[in-house]
Amino acid sequence: MNPLLTLNYEPALENLGDDYFDRVPAAQFPNHILRWRNDQLLSKLGLNPEQVTNNHFIEAFGKFEGVRPFLALRYHGYQFGAYNPYLGDGRGFVYGQVRGTDGYLYDFGTKGSGMTPYSRSADGRLTLKGGVREILAAEALHQLGVNTSRCLSMIETGEALWRTDEPSPTRSCVMVRMSRSHIRFGTFERLHYIQRPDLIRKLLDHVINYYYPNLTSSKDKYAEFYAELVQRIAELAAQWMAAGFCHGVLNTDNMSITGESFDYGPYAFIPSYNPQFTAAYFDYGGLYCYENQPLICKVNLERLQKPLALVMANYELEAGLAQFDDFYQSSYYQLMLRKLGLPDLPVSQGEELVQQTIQALKDTQVGYHLFFAELREWFSPNWRNDSSIIWENASFSLSGWQDWIELYHKSLNILPAEKMDKVSDRLRFANPKTALLRPVIESIWEPITLEDNWEPFYDLVEQLQKKI
Repeated sequence: MNPLLTLNYEPALENLGDDYFDRVPAAQFPNHILRWRNDQLLSKLGLNPEQVTNNHFIEAFGKFEGVRPFLALRYHGYQFGAYNPYLGDGRGFVYGQVRGTDGYLYDFGTKGSGMTPYSRSADGRLTLKGGVREILAAEALHQLGVNTSRCLSMIETGEALWRTDEPSPTRSCVMVRMSRSHIRFGTFERLHYIQRPDLIRKLLDHVINYYYPNLTSSKDKYAEFYAELVQRIAELAAQWMAAGFCHGVLNTDNMSITGESFDYGPYAFIPSYNPQFTAAYFDYGGLYCYENQPLICKVNLERLQKPLALVMANYELEAGLAQFDDFYQSSYYQLMLRKLGLPDLPVSQGEELVQQTIQALKDTQVGYHLFFAELREWFSPNWRNDSSIIWENASFSLSGWQDWIELYHKSLNILPAEKMDKVSDRLRFANPKTALLRPVIESIWEPITLEDNWEPFYDLVEQLQKKI
């Protein structure tokens, strides 16, 4: 028996009824080559990776054997500020929902699995490079502590695709993403558009029951749900910013109702601290630039108030959103202090150190990820005793860093000497050596394209997962 087909699939989403999705078939592909399997996620599903073969993956997630219904979700969304009522799952579907060993319900969602009623003029396929990029993004972010979906498998499917943003014809694949939920802000926005408060209430109850179970018995569960979602999204934005990550397309249809990061398209990690850095080549005005991400998340939460206001009071929504800035600032400072190895600093000293770090990174344009990787590499407990040896082995110029060096030295001396080993441990935990910059991605894609050589890709994933 195929253990991927005999998992205990739960019909949670299917039980909502056909008002929220369309039942769709999967495409049939001419070829099936398993290029990626995430054995870390198999363990989370209670499966022994040694007992799951590559052919099991191909049967379940390439040939789509079995009789399980596939659900293409209906949703709308604000895209670059304009409302679009013509969206929905256009090249994927929810394959099934499974309970993890941690007790949480997870979705298997496909990408590149064929056309649906929402494909419009597109072919419902995913390019191989798009699949590779999403695997890398998810693994890198996961190791950086970002709340993210992850890829369970990627199968090359043997079709030639034509795209305007890649040299064509290009190769195709079907990917399976494992996430907490594929319900989006835009899922609710569609129900407002068709004026169905009854369906909003039903969906909201479903979301609370499955993803906010701590609120199910509360008399104010809707207000408390929104307040908790605000906190989750604020913390997610802080995680992106601390990781030096630019999502690229923060439309409301790309925002999960669980506060999880997913659906990575033209993302990028910032090379150096540039607030205006913009990942998407088609974001000509820089709406979704690196600096704007917290604000855009807050705006998207405000837009979500429109459908939610059909089932709850405006003052409850306003009270929830009013906490966003405090949640974001608190989380961002704490995450940055962890990257600096000093999360135990008093608030005022911690904020000063973070601000000084960002200012120095901005002024000097030292590589954002290089700075933290070398801080991890060269930190010594002796820095506490002698500021003159701080950064003595740095590969970058110390011009413009003297004020930071003095402040870091002062910060180290706020802590007792016996905590210096913990500083070193925290730096290693928070700052991987490998940074997923665009040239790194291109360096592993080139051998795939030219020689069908996947070893550099597998080596890079291993580096990301092991923080080396």
